[in-house]
Amino acid sequence: MLMDSVCPHNNTFHCSDCRMNALCLPLALQTREVERLDEIIQRGKPLQKDHHIYHAGEEFDSVFAVRSGSIKSYTISNNGQEQVTGFHLPGEIFGMDGIGQNRYTNSAVAMETSSICEIPFNRLQELSIAIPTLQRHFFQLMSLEITGEQQLLSLLSKNTAEERVATLLMSISNRNFRLKLSATRFRLPMSRADIGNYLGLTVETVSRVLSRFQKQDLLKVDKKEVELLNLDRLRELAN
Repeated sequence: MLMDSVCPHNNTFHCSDCRMNALCLPLALQTREVERLDEIIQRGKPLQKDHHIYHAGEEFDSVFAVRSGSIKSYTISNNGQEQVTGFHLPGEIFGMDGIGQNRYTNSAVAMETSSICEIPFNRLQELSIAIPTLQRHFFQLMSLEITGEQQLLSLLSKNTAEERVATLLMSISNRNFRLKLSATRFRLPMSRADIGNYLGLTVETVSRVLSRFQKQDLLKVDKKEVELLNLDRLRELAN
């Protein structure tokens, strides 16, 4: 698995050992401050594909960081239809949708074998008072969460399927670049159905767009493995 070499499915890991810490934690934290945060973080066994971390409506008590693998968040509409609301990759925080109403508004499920760090929110609040740098960092993360929701609304307002698919591909490319991984060759952990659901497209449309991009030499696709061949053109499509 691509992400395993970044931060293994290992529950004995500590923040100071993990290559994701530059993304999860503020850079200004001192060694002792990282140790204090490490003391409250809970690391369980690896999660298998389709394992739920939490369900919508459950009482909010923790936020989570992806250490390896990938997580999907989704809601269920009034008519019982699933709506994918986000894909979370290593180094990214999720679960903050529960802060406002003290209940999770989304459900979160592993898309593949994954490892996460659970951070009890009440302990995090106490620690944030003692470490202002940590408090500012999580305010920034919450701001990014809001921005991400706005970007999803903007994405769904785009006119063409090509723009939507290109935007998702560039998002994953940029996130991989932040992980110091290849921005042009990566694995899509989500299914075509999940991609279509997230982008407001049918599975058939997603497949047709990817095939069209291949014919235009914008990318190569082999099942879930993707190689981006023309970043400039894909950026242009994604605005």
